[in-house]
Amino acid sequence: MFPRHSTKHTKTSQGCEITKKMLCASQLSLVLEHSFETKINKARLKFISMMIIALCKVKKINYMSLASAFDSCASAESSFRRIQRFMADFDFPMRMISIFIFSILPEKKHLILVLDRTNWKFGNSNINILMLGICYKNIAIPIMFKMLDKRGNSDTNERIELLTQFIDWFGKDCIDCLLADREFIGHHWLDFLNKTKIRYYIRLRNNFKVFRFDKNEETPVFWLFNRLRVGEFLHHPKIVKINGVECYVSGMKQYDRTGKLDFLILVSFNKPEESLEYYRKRWQIETLFKAFKTSGFNIEATHVTDQKRLEKLFMIVMLALVWCYKIGDYVHEKIKPIKFKKHQRRAEGTEKQVLF
Repeated sequence: MFPRHSTKHTKTSQGCEITKKMLCASQLSLVLEHSFETKINKARLKFISMMIIALCKVKKINYMSLASAFDSCASAESSFRRIQRFMADFDFPMRMISIFIFSILPEKKHLILVLDRTNWKFGNSNINILMLGICYKNIAIPIMFKMLDKRGNSDTNERIELLTQFIDWFGKDCIDCLLADREFIGHHWLDFLNKTKIRYYIRLRNNFKVFRFDKNEETPVFWLFNRLRVGEFLHHPKIVKINGVECYVSGMKQYDRTGKLDFLILVSFNKPEESLEYYRKRWQIETLFKAFKTSGFNIEATHVTDQKRLEKLFMIVMLALVWCYKIGDYVHEKIKPIKFKKHQRRAEGTEKQVLF
């Protein structure tokens, strides 16, 4: 998708030129046309491209700010009205966006999925979004989401619906495993994952009760790891039952952010000895949410509260983030590698090479 690059002596300047070219609406429009040419007309694709590029430039959801940054000869007022009409009238199917994002993934097998929820409040409205991402290097790539018409945690049916949708669109064979935090536990949910044969690594609350077959008794799960030293990790070798579902548990004693002694306890079924190694990748969806919010597109600043319009806006932000990441990834690999800190994490994300 990106042009080949062979000259070594002018890599930095060429990298800037390529980045500028990729942040041109016409370039993005060509890529979108290749995927959507039979589904969306060219004029609409050009508009969507201008909106995405404007979003990359201003990093604001405000319609007037976006309209002022359009790569267009039209006035800001005219572009503003086009944005309003698009948000009010255009049907933007999630399937179409998800398939496009999946199509530009460099890897389409052995995918590590990560499930999480983000929420914020505007006035009396609670914005609550259940997100499914794909771990890729240091950030989760957003692939699909569900707007929740309530505050608080998602329920089992909502999680199953989202994951089933992914399987229907992309198949189950591409999934390596699923990662999730303490919110995503429950009998029917774990039973669904086991029956669907999707490997998972999910964190447990410390006070969860587990039934131990060897002792024929139910105990708090943290008791299994009470004797560990701080920083020591243990895979409990015997199957236990949690919420009526058989599984393995692994755990580590650690200090939380406040300095209080805590446990990291993970539930899994297949390859439980690798649970900690996999679960550490879960933070990538937190990085994704930061890119959606304070470290990137500031989506929390939107005044849009209508679910349909907010869903449409969120999909535009998804496309903008993936496009930025794709450009940054190319620049990192071909032009100007990102520096690594002493702890081996990148000094900045690949999407920030473009955004900032």
